[in-house]
Order: sequence, then structure tokens, then C-alpha cells
Amino acid sequence: MKVQTLEITGMTCGHCAQAVTRALQAVPGVATAQVDLALGSARITGDADTAVLIRAVEAEGYGAKPA
Repeated sequence: MKVQTLEITGMTCGHCAQAVTRALQAVPGVATAQVDLALGSARITGDADTAVLIRAVEAEGYGAKPA
């Protein structure tokens, strides 16, 4: 199981962080997703493809790229 970190842009509040967390957790292969609003990052464990994770975040209206 791999660990990935994404830089997340556009989050301004706790609701934003929850939306990103839910989007990441819905991706097949994700075991855990921890979003840190203050750092603007997400730590994901599991076997999900990075591009799929980024698309899931972008579908919620936020930016994402590998950190």
C-alpha cells in the first residue's frame, strides 16, 4: 500500500476540507484520506492512481497536484 501526498488549492474552510476528504475516500483503492486545511494538503494511503485522485478533487472544484 502506497502513501501519496497531494497539494490542494482553493480550500478556505472546514467544509472545503470535508468535501475534498469525501471525494478522495470515494475513489476506488483509497484506504484512508487525511486532508489538512492549514497546510493545503492531503495524505492518501492505498493503491489509487494519482491522476484519478486529482480528477476527484478537481470535480469538487478544487485544484490538486502531487506534492
